[in-house]
Amino acid sequence: MSYDVIVLGAGAAGLLCAATAGQGGRRVLLLDHAPEPGRKIVISGGGRCNFTNLHTAPDRYLSGNPHFAKSALSRYTAADFLALVESYGIAWHEKTLGQLFCDGSAKQIVAMLLEECAKGDVTLRCGQAVGSVEHADGLYRVAFGDTVETAPVLVIATGGPSIPKMGATGFAYDLARKFGLKVVQPRPALVPLTLPGDEALFRELSGVSTEVVMRCGKASFREAALFTHRGLSGPAILQISSYWKRGDTVTAQFLPDRPDGWLRALKRERPRLSFRKALGDGLPERLAEALCGRLGLEGELGALTDKALGAAEARLMRWPFVPDGSEGFAKAEVTAGGIDTAELSSKTMEAKRVPGLYAIGEAVDVTGWLGGYNFQWAWASARAAGLAI
Repeated sequence: MSYDVIVLGAGAAGLLCAATAGQGGRRVLLLDHAPEPGRKIVISGGGRCNFTNLHTAPDRYLSGNPHFAKSALSRYTAADFLALVESYGIAWHEKTLGQLFCDGSAKQIVAMLLEECAKGDVTLRCGQAVGSVEHADGLYRVAFGDTVETAPVLVIATGGPSIPKMGATGFAYDLARKFGLKVVQPRPALVPLTLPGDEALFRELSGVSTEVVMRCGKASFREAALFTHRGLSGPAILQISSYWKRGDTVTAQFLPDRPDGWLRALKRERPRLSFRKALGDGLPERLAEALCGRLGLEGELGALTDKALGAAEARLMRWPFVPDGSEGFAKAEVTAGGIDTAELSSKTMEAKRVPGLYAIGEAVDVTGWLGGYNFQWAWASARAAGLAI
């Protein structure tokens, strides 16, 4: 059978792109080396799939070109995908910060996308390796298992190397380079950060969590941070990790609701209160104890100078950590970097210099914040390409 389009990768972006092109009258072949489609969708959001975010906006994405995502995101919005979800009767809820989850199972999203593919008569084949990919005489030739399939259009939707235990690889980048496209150095994003040996005190707090404002450069996020046996995790850390580069300092603002001068004011109101108790009123006990030890302040507030309390406030406002690395692609929720957006049309996702070659989703150098933003980029870029094909 001959096809109009071959889509490589049956994840979020690949499934919706194939469905869109198929429903537009194209004969679509969707290929994936995994035994079944949508494997990352199934494990996402703790098995409930954080499928979009109501606050999606281009400034919540990292890219070498911060304007690139605007076109696709404006033409297929969170409301558009939510309408599709609701048309299938899938119950959902907003958790926090605009994050939408299935009430039931992430498998409902996969089933919905497969039904959309079926409506477009998409041919889906899984469970075999993609071999050589060649382009000649206006056709792409893709070796899959023991067959070679051809089509004038090829879509790269194979994602990035994050979560390799799910079968994720850097195949998209190898393919892009083969066709002469530049690739922005991929790196783990939305990933726990590790701390060096001299921060062992904080590793002893493994399991302790508290709300903080994490900062790195101009980026800041207010969410929970979690201390682990290897370093730092939790939503605030995952968010800031996308902005962190080796050698950078990240800072934590503990007790973010306390006003300037709060310790000195408390000293005047309750001079007999111990410094440790003052911190413990807003922090987990083990963390308050560790911070007191690091600050080197003991005893009642009334016995401490305003200068010492002011210095403690300043430190608690911007407590520095210099991570020595991250937990890598194995623990990264997504990959930052990828196929250079300068190579692609922001309207269609087609390669400017290679006719018929498209790249969508995580394979492209567009990385969203934690909380459904990366799914929305997958849907929006997939829709843009699917309509253009």
